Formats: sequence, structure tokens, C-alpha cells
Amino acid sequence: MAVAKRGRKPSGKPRAARASASLQPELYQTLQAIAKQKKVSVAWVIRDAAEKYIAAQWPLLETK
Repeated sequence: MAVAKRGRKPSGKPRAARASASLQPELYQTLQAIAKQKKVSVAWVIRDAAEKYIAAQWPLLETK
């Protein structure tokens, strides 16, 4: 009898890399407030900030 694998079906897109960071409580609270105001996740706010930071620091590397 074959056992089905658990998990998601391949979507053809490369998987996102995961990162972990420790933040000061005040910074995290600010991120939560921004996320709530924009009605998005804290992860979305962090990704958006990282993209903007990289675009500002290294404009020649922008991939969009």
C-alpha cells in the first residue's frame, strides 16, 4: 500500500526563503501597528521594508 506524501502541491514557483530575526519589543509593536493599519501581516510589512531598503541601497540590483 502506497503512503501519500503530506504537504502542498508544487506550484511551479520557487519556494520563499525563510529568515528569523530578533527585534526589540518597541520595534515589533510598531510593526504590528503598521500591519494593523494597512490590514496586512507583520511579515508583509517586513518584506516591503526589506525590498525598499535594498532598492535604496543598491538601485542597480533592482529586479522589478
